[in-house]
Amino acid sequence: MTMPIRLLVADDHAIVRKGIIALLEREADIAVLGEASNGQEAIDRAAALRPDVVLMDLVMPGVDGIEAIHQISASQPGIRILVLTSFAGDEKVFPAIKAGALGYLLKDTGPDALIRAIRQVARGEAPLHPAIARKVLRELAQPSSHPAAAHALTERELDVLRLLAQGLSNREIAEQLVISDMTVRTHVSNILSKLHLASRIQAALYALREGVATLDAPSPTQVIST
Repeated sequence: MTMPIRLLVADDHAIVRKGIIALLEREADIAVLGEASNGQEAIDRAAALRPDVVLMDLVMPGVDGIEAIHQISASQPGIRILVLTSFAGDEKVFPAIKAGALGYLLKDTGPDALIRAIRQVARGEAPLHPAIARKVLRELAQPSSHPAAAHALTERELDVLRLLAQGLSNREIAEQLVISDMTVRTHVSNILSKLHLASRIQAALYALREGVATLDAPSPTQVIST
């Protein structure tokens, strides 16, 4: 039997937390381990409970969601973080992704889409709300002010990076390159280390931004698999 996705819900509004928990308790493959009302509680409970996924609000009292994402990602990189917030501005979106968030949803997201996104994040995919995907793709269209560091990657790592940016999963990348899943995971780890990136979504966005990879017909609903 497949183990359920172990989830921590962090939001400063009790009615939102309780509503999300009530929704998710009906899903057999999702187990809510606990809840947090601010960023510091999220950090502490993530350390104690070690969930698979944290559903994270961004604007909370005391330690905010972005700082909580940064601390959780730094101390427990195996935990995957899905942002659920009302804020779609650049000052929230890009710092959250840079801090290590794997997915980014807005609170107008429907219940089915939220449940689907939690499952996607647990699989290592990076769901983005359509409004956020459009913002990210517009940002990618702007010229970069940072010199590319792709020369630090081997040819095989570049191959993996291109396929990762096109939305392929580890298994699909392995099939394309005729290598093992473990080898793909090793290459992804090396890519993140060499490019000084915190997450696979950052690697995919880097590849698109720097012209290492392209999307011929990008969808407004972008999902990046890892």
